Amino acid sequence: MPSLDTAVDLYMSHVAAERGLARNTVDAYGRDMRRFNEEMSRRGRQAPEDIGRDDIVAFLDSLDRRELAASSKARATSAVRGFFKFALRERMIETNPMRELRSSKQRRKIPRQLSGQDIQHLLDQTKGSDPIRLRDRAMLEVIYGCGLRVSEAVTLEMARVNVREGYLTVVGKGSKERAIPVGRKALSALRRYLSDGRPVLDPTASSPSMFVGRRGKGITRQGFWKRLRGYALEAGLVDVTPHVLRHSFATHLLEGGADLRSVQMMLGHADLSTTQIYTHVAGKHLRDVHTRHHPRGRMQVKGDDQG
Repeated sequence: MPSLDTAVDLYMSHVAAERGLARNTVDAYGRDMRRFNEEMSRRGRQAPEDIGRDDIVAFLDSLDRRELAASSKARATSAVRGFFKFALRERMIETNPMRELRSSKQRRKIPRQLSGQDIQHLLDQTKGSDPIRLRDRAMLEVIYGCGLRVSEAVTLEMARVNVREGYLTVVGKGSKERAIPVGRKALSALRRYLSDGRPVLDPTASSPSMFVGRRGKGITRQGFWKRLRGYALEAGLVDVTPHVLRHSFATHLLEGGADLRSVQMMLGHADLSTTQIYTHVAGKHLRDVHTRHHPRGRMQVKGDDQG
C-alpha cells in the first residue's frame, strides 16, 4: 500500500487532470491536502489505511481552531472527502472512514450587492479620456453587465467579444464555455475603449487580451482589484469587490423580472441551487411586485381582520 504522501500526490494528479476543476480550485485543494497531511503526520498516520474517523474529526477541529471562513472549511472537507473516495476506488483502503461523518452543510451567506445608484456612482469615478480610465470603465461595465468573475474578465480575449452582434463568450469554471449578451452601456464603453484606449496601450495590437495595461500585456487580477478599490473609495463605498459586482448583476436581473434559469446560464452555475440564493436577496422586491400586481395582493377583503 502507498504511503500517505504518495496517495495524496496521486489524488492531486487525479484532481488536476480528470475532474475539470478551475486552476484556483486545484491550488486550494492542494493547500487543504497539505494541511490534512501535516495533521495526520502529527498524529503518526503514515498511510491512508491508518486513518480512522477520530483522525478526521481531529482535522476538522483543527480547521475550526484556525478560524477559517465557512466556505474554506467546507472546501477542505470536500477535498478530504474526495481523497477517501479516490483511495477507496484505487483500493488503497478497504473502508471509507468519512462514511459515518455527517456532511456539515455550511450556512449559505446571502451575497452582498450594490444598489443601482451605487453602481452608477462607482462608474462615475471612471469618467475621463485617459486610456486607463477608458479600459477601467469598459471592464467595470462588462463585469457588472455580464456577471463575469474577475478571472473571466482578465482572461477575456479580443476574439471572444463580438461587438457587432452584442455578445461575448467566456471559459468559466471546469473549462465550460458560455455565451452572454452584452448590454447597450457595456457595448458603448467597449467601443470607446477599443477606438481610443486600447490602441494607445497596445499600439502593435500584439496581445490577444481584451483588457491590457500600459505595456500592452493583459491586466492581472491584483491590478484590477487595486483599481476597483480606488474607485470605490472615491465613491464612498466600502467592501466593493469584483464578486460584489457579479452578485449585483444577478440580483438586479431577478429584480427586473428575469427567470432563475436564465440567470443561472449567464452566471455559469452548474447547479440551479447555487443560483437560488439570489431569490433571498431579491425576495423583498418580488413581494412588493406581488403586492402591486397580483389581485390577491391588492384587494382588501371585508372580514380579513376578524380572525
